[in-house]
Amino acid sequence: MPVAVLIICCIIGMIYTGGYFTGESFVDAFAGADASKGLVLGSMVTFFFAFAFYMTRDVMTFQEFAECIPAGFRAMVAPIMILTMAWTLSGMTGLLGAKFYVHDLVAGSAGVLKMFLPAIIFLVAVFLAFSTGTSWGTFAILIPIVCNVFGTADTYQMLIISIAACLSGAVAGDHCSPISDTTIMASAGAQSNHVNHVSTQLPYALTAASVSFVGYLVAGAIAYMYESSVALVALPITLGLMFVTMLVIRSRVGKEA
Repeated sequence: MPVAVLIICCIIGMIYTGGYFTGESFVDAFAGADASKGLVLGSMVTFFFAFAFYMTRDVMTFQEFAECIPAGFRAMVAPIMILTMAWTLSGMTGLLGAKFYVHDLVAGSAGVLKMFLPAIIFLVAVFLAFSTGTSWGTFAILIPIVCNVFGTADTYQMLIISIAACLSGAVAGDHCSPISDTTIMASAGAQSNHVNHVSTQLPYALTAASVSFVGYLVAGAIAYMYESSVALVALPITLGLMFVTMLVIRSRVGKEA
C-alpha cells in the first residue's frame, strides 16, 4: 500500500505543479511539471500515510517510527555524496566539450560509413552515456545529428534504425555507468555495495549490447543495400543470435558448475 500510494501521489504532485488543476490538459501538465517539487509533495503525503497505516495496524510503535526517520537520513548520506560527485564529474565532462567532439566525430564519418553508421551510433551512444552517466543527455546530443544525417525520404529506413541505435545505446551505457543516478539509487535502494552492483550487472548488459551491435550491423547493411523492410530480416537474425548466445552461456556455466 505505501508503495502504491507513493506512485499515485508522485504522479498527482507532478501534474499539480504542471497546472493540471488550473486548466491544463494531462499531457501538457505532465510535460511541463516540476519533477522535483512533485516528487517532494508525493513523498510527504506518502510519509504521513505510512505513519497512519503502520500505527493503525500496530506494525510499529510511535518511537520505532520516529527512530526510522534519522536512520533513513543516515542511510542516504552515501548515495547523496556519490550523486554529488557523479554530477560534478558529468559537469566537468560537459565543460571539456565532450558533446562537441562526439558531434564532429559522428558528423564527419557520415559520408563514407553510412552502411555502418547505425552500429557506430550505437557504440558512440554507449560510450557517451557511460562517460556522462545520463541517457537523456545522450539523446539530446545524438538524435539531432541522426535526423540531420538521415533527413531525406530516401534514407527513411536508416533514420529509424539509427534513432533506435541511439536510444538503445544510450540506455545501455547509462545502465553500465557507475556515475549514473539510476545505478547509484538502485544500489542504494537494495543496500548493496555500489562497486559490486556495477561489476555484477556489467556481464549481463554487455552481452545484450554486443548482440545488439551485431544486429545493427546487419540492419544497416540491409537498409543500405536493399532498402527493404529491415525489421522482417534483421529482427529474427538478432533474436536468433541472442538465443544462440544464451545457449552458449548456459553450456559454459553448466560445465563450470
